[in-house]
Amino acid sequence: MTRRKVTAMPKAALARVGSTPKDRGASQTGRAALVLREMLLEGHFQPGERIREVPLAAELGVSRIPLRLVLERLAHEGLLVVRPTRGFVVQRFSTADIYDAIELRGLLEGMAARLMAERVQSPADTAKLHALHNELVRVVRRRKLTLECLEQYMELNAKFHAEILTLSESRMLQRAMEHVCSLPFASPSAFVRRQYLAAESRELFHIAIDQHQGIVDAITNREAARAETLAREHARVARRNLESALKNGEIAKFVPGMKLIKL
Repeated sequence: MTRRKVTAMPKAALARVGSTPKDRGASQTGRAALVLREMLLEGHFQPGERIREVPLAAELGVSRIPLRLVLERLAHEGLLVVRPTRGFVVQRFSTADIYDAIELRGLLEGMAARLMAERVQSPADTAKLHALHNELVRVVRRRKLTLECLEQYMELNAKFHAEILTLSESRMLQRAMEHVCSLPFASPSAFVRRQYLAAESRELFHIAIDQHQGIVDAITNREAARAETLAREHARVARRNLESALKNGEIAKFVPGMKLIKL
């Protein structure tokens, strides 16, 4: 299989990122992790394929020790599997895994919304959440949704979900969510592009906005149970998109990391 050549980070760039050996090592590992994650999601490796560390280290421009840290990080995220006799192997996902990831995200976001509703003290605590929701409303209600609108929506949507998680004030919950959303098909905006391209899914933008409004109102009114229920239901917008994509044979177009998924 032909793989794209990945060039090492220039020394000047390393110097800008960090001046000490420790900083340079950290930046090298972080860069290699980003590049290898992209390679995995784009299908440069087949599901079940064993990672050959020596040639990969050369391709990424890193030594074996930083590469091993990168492989362990991606195994922790779920993109790789550690086999006792084969080293690191590329993970293989099923559509059931996608459903489970979406469901788990919904559970975690529901808990975050409940905790935020319980801990909110004043209108100032929810001001940013209100502002993000109002921006999302303005984007969706434009007469024509352009690609630029889609990019704005995805950015604002990510910030909206992140704000609820931050204001839940739960480090454990934030760590769990980070782990779940490291999978390419579990993030809040994983299927937004399909809503933009597929006519039958565009109505989901308005459904999502209405659900956002309900979540914001429940949190503002400190209705913890309602906030949790609405946030869990909100995650199912992605599930509806997945079901529609599977039905229409379009999943390859819209699911990030599709080449790691076995239908």
